[in-house]
Amino acid sequence: MNLNNLKPAPGSVKSRTRVGRGQGSGKGGTSTRGHKGQMSRSGAKHKVGFEGGQMPLQRRLPKFGFKNINRVEYRAVNISTLQKLVDEGKVTDGVITVDVLIENGLASKNDLVKVLGQGELNAALNVTVHKYSKSAAEAIVNANGQANTL
Repeated sequence: MNLNNLKPAPGSVKSRTRVGRGQGSGKGGTSTRGHKGQMSRSGAKHKVGFEGGQMPLQRRLPKFGFKNINRVEYRAVNISTLQKLVDEGKVTDGVITVDVLIENGLASKNDLVKVLGQGELNAALNVTVHKYSKSAAEAIVNANGQANTL
């Protein structure tokens, strides 16, 4: 290997057209910016969405939707998930609280938990969470368990 046969690694050098380097390059003069106008000047820029003074699209379209500031979000847990915890041996004493759900990764410490009625429950559980659906509460009681609310 000598200095006369050194080459950059394949793909490391991109061939690109250098504009504004004289008329002989074919990209001299206006340097592909065109004649006159805001974008032909040096330092030219405008805001994203600017349409040359025309009313921008995001202001032409109507607002829509509604965001209820009083909405309460719950982390949903199905009774089939509670049965799965029992089957895997993660609940031995038949008591399920929010802390047990947090330990098993089903909720985080700031979540409100609601138990939903999808699936089947065979174990008699004493469940203490923030809220229940009607079908979930019935399924827990039918399985000789208790549905307690925080």
